[in-house]
Amino acid sequence: MTDLADRRDVETEVYQPAEDSHLLAEAVVADLQEHSVHPRDAPANLALEVGTGSGYVAEQVADRTGARVLGSDLNPHACRQARARGVEAVRADLLDPFRPNVFDAVLFNPPYLPTDPEDERDDWMEVALSGGEDGRAVVEPFVASVGRVLDPDGAVYLLVSSLTGVDEVVEMAAAEGFSAVALRDESFPFETLTVLKLVR
Repeated sequence: MTDLADRRDVETEVYQPAEDSHLLAEAVVADLQEHSVHPRDAPANLALEVGTGSGYVAEQVADRTGARVLGSDLNPHACRQARARGVEAVRADLLDPFRPNVFDAVLFNPPYLPTDPEDERDDWMEVALSGGEDGRAVVEPFVASVGRVLDPDGAVYLLVSSLTGVDEVVEMAAAEGFSAVALRDESFPFETLTVLKLVR
């Protein structure tokens, strides 16, 4: 019975790898391999994937760059699935529990779909998808706080949808002292996804 319950949790409560996950993983791996944060060591000594979900992106980055990648997620089902993949995962609300200046890289594929408050549902999948009315309800507090946990020479890799407003996110990042460059983008029928790299 436990196996069936676990499978149901994964299918209905944890965001599974999709086009955005693959785009983020590929962009981060390529950039870390090309621009070593610490040339004497692995491309990134210690990285954090916020909102790790299934753990797919964290696993890909760790396996392909040699970095140690931690995962965090508010969803306990996601933490459990990420750990099953071999990802060190902790339950956390964005960046709250982490010490200052410890991560060489922070990755985030945030909930970015604009959602009418009247359509909000109280379940984990909604938490994984809904970005509030403008799609930036989770992006904004993340950008405001990520600088605290990032090594001064570190980088943030943030996936943003055209539905969320890439220019608005870039402006938000600039207000926090970050410059932004678009590493990759991919267009779909209803949106374009862009991976931004933020550095100070």
